[in-house]
Amino acid sequence: MSSTPDLTKGHHTGKTNGEFPHGNEESAVGDDTLHQRAGAMDPEHRAQVEKSLKRKLDTRCSLFVLIYIMNYLDRNNIAAARLKGLQDDLNMDYPQYATCLSILYVGYILMQVPSNIFINRIERPSLYIAAAMLLWGLISALSGCVQNFGGMVAVRFFLGFIEAAFLPGALLILSKWYTRRELTKRNAILFCGNLISNAFSALVGAGVLSNMQGTLGHAAWRWLFWIEGAVTMAIAISAAFILPDLPHNARGFTEEERHIAQLRMAEDVGEADADSSEQGVFDGLIMAAKDYKIYLMMLTFTAYVIGLSFNAFFPSLTQTLGFGYVPTLLMSSPPWVFSCIVSIIVSWSSDRRQEKFWHIVAPILVGIIGFIISMSTLNVAARYLALFLQAQSYAGFIVFYSWISSSFPRPPAKRAVAIAMINAFSQLGNVAGSYVWDLKENGYRKSYGIVLSMFGLTIIGCFAFRLILVNLNKKLEAGESAWETRRDVAEQTAQVEFLGSADEALQMRRGFRYLV
Repeated sequence: MSSTPDLTKGHHTGKTNGEFPHGNEESAVGDDTLHQRAGAMDPEHRAQVEKSLKRKLDTRCSLFVLIYIMNYLDRNNIAAARLKGLQDDLNMDYPQYATCLSILYVGYILMQVPSNIFINRIERPSLYIAAAMLLWGLISALSGCVQNFGGMVAVRFFLGFIEAAFLPGALLILSKWYTRRELTKRNAILFCGNLISNAFSALVGAGVLSNMQGTLGHAAWRWLFWIEGAVTMAIAISAAFILPDLPHNARGFTEEERHIAQLRMAEDVGEADADSSEQGVFDGLIMAAKDYKIYLMMLTFTAYVIGLSFNAFFPSLTQTLGFGYVPTLLMSSPPWVFSCIVSIIVSWSSDRRQEKFWHIVAPILVGIIGFIISMSTLNVAARYLALFLQAQSYAGFIVFYSWISSSFPRPPAKRAVAIAMINAFSQLGNVAGSYVWDLKENGYRKSYGIVLSMFGLTIIGCFAFRLILVNLNKKLEAGESAWETRRDVAEQTAQVEFLGSADEALQMRRGFRYLV
């Protein structure tokens, strides 16, 4: 952490009439009249503009939820397809089937960091997300055409490779629009797509698989891929027109709303959400690689993901209650609906209180209680209650994501890489988690013991990270800087905030504190 900002290397590359350095004349907040009008805006009028801005933004970003649902379904429909003969039709043994599952994460991990570096540098991220979705929908549909193990491995690898663009990209886009006081709740709404998928994906698969066998001479599992892939592609086309781009150039917002959007982000952290013109393509990666906090979060988040690995085996865990196939699927859904509700409440509280650590740890502790119940008894009612307690532990997972964004706020290039690095590395937890639940004795007692220990490691990692941030906040109180700021970014901040100079903007930034 630099103790003094760098004011010597940068130079102002923007326009001299008060316009922002990036964006065209129509989208950038560069009109002098607009600057004067916004600078003199009374609080009541600003509140009205901000309310309109957030209403439009919330409406358009709600599509992320539907995209996440399809992202999850296209990734995991192979499990449902296996129940209707995929493995037999492709002449695969179990190790080959397991390879088809795990190979997806190879592509998923490889692409996340490059994708987020790219999306941070383009002007129309909505088109990038839409194009990626269209492509992964096509690849998912092609899964229904494969004839052998090799074909399925290839399709699954490229599916993970393309799907990797979505989640880190969506989190980055949200972090460019919403302040730290608003972000956790919006992340929770996004992740409800994942929770809803957990609740109903098995039912969707059952509906297709039970009614499409032999239709037009094709197996039902092939129809599952074709139908879900086609739905994904249809949604992708709409995403190109609905998803927002960046605060300075997003379509569908007034000039006044776009300026307020930029002003909000500058006020939130004390600096414009922009990269220096001097930064190269890989500068964000280099900055992230030098920050030890990211490695702590990578390890902590991976432990959390292993602890949450029960979600992929939830129907199997529900089946230990002793009910039939259909009742098991039906009973698997309510815990995830409950988890969605708890996640919204916890995220709202985290935003309102501006606190992260306890809003992560509390759901984990409740989840640990659920693990202990499952390990301690075979009573049906108690074990079903335990499933609810386990599922709600996802609430802390969502808060964790917003903690990542708020802990690496500037520059955006570093934040983009931090989100991708932590999320990509954590996918190793999904790979490891697939082996955790192969211990079926005594109602998966040993498996529950493993995930319980992973939750314990997560709490320790979060506590260590909190101590680091508390220490950094003490240094900020003493007058140090949280990050290095280049001159052109400081000048852009001064323009957004209507300050007299870049030096004044740098002084304003000193009010920043990490959220703990």
